Amino acid sequence: MLGAGLILFLAALQGVTELFPVSSLGHAVVVPRLIGLNFNETSPAFVPVLALLHIGTAAALLFLYRRDWVRIIRGFIRAAVRGRIDDPDQRLAIMLVVGTIPTGIIGFLLQDPLKSLFGDPRAASVFLIVNGGILFAAEMFRRRDERRRAVASTQVLAHEEDDPGYQGIDGLSLRTALIVGFFQVGALLPGISRSGITMAAGLVAGLRHEEAARFAFLLATPIILAAGLLEVPNLGADAPTLGVGIGAAALAGVVAYASARFLLRYLRLGRLDPFAYYCAALGAAGLVFIH
Repeated sequence: MLGAGLILFLAALQGVTELFPVSSLGHAVVVPRLIGLNFNETSPAFVPVLALLHIGTAAALLFLYRRDWVRIIRGFIRAAVRGRIDDPDQRLAIMLVVGTIPTGIIGFLLQDPLKSLFGDPRAASVFLIVNGGILFAAEMFRRRDERRRAVASTQVLAHEEDDPGYQGIDGLSLRTALIVGFFQVGALLPGISRSGITMAAGLVAGLRHEEAARFAFLLATPIILAAGLLEVPNLGADAPTLGVGIGAAALAGVVAYASARFLLRYLRLGRLDPFAYYCAALGAAGLVFIH
């Protein structure tokens, strides 16, 4: 059984890293080893405890986008009843369903071999470096596309919207939503960030940075919530006390909410490059110092 102090530490760590494009799972595997915590990633309680914390993160996202989710649920019901898509809310609802399917299927089919990687901090370190490369590549693609658009339009682009000329979520096609959903499958590997890889896919698909983050958060919410609810029963005798469990989930949720608000504000003007460098550095540190 994991101690209460360690569970609360993991809760705070996950709250900060789940929605930042830096992989909460990679941090949960690598960071405790780097700072010398007495920690066993192969404990049967490790994955279920992380799943418990996911419930707090999902609750934070539901609260952050509560108005969107009301519209999305209503839109899904209307689309299901009428058998067609008539408005943007219905379209967004169907896009989220389509984008969630690949991760749900592959995660279910490959859950056992994927879990075997969760206890390997060196594998997580490698995937953190890969995650950094994905973020950096997406930003390189965006910069080249911005230069191409600038030349084509012969205009000097202001930086107020970070990437003028790019679209919001409403401009995505169902096919593109499915492709972004396939990218989310990569987050099943420790060190590959769910929000990071879907933001990168969103940038390549032509979304503005802030809209790419919004779509990533909306797309991640059902997966994060389902992972938490399905895995928590596996805690069994290793379950933390009720107070510790509720407190840890609440801590993860509060920190995740603050992190998401900060990231959305940052992405109005900022880019993913700093997170790319950070992931590469943390992964390199893991490979050098963890044996």
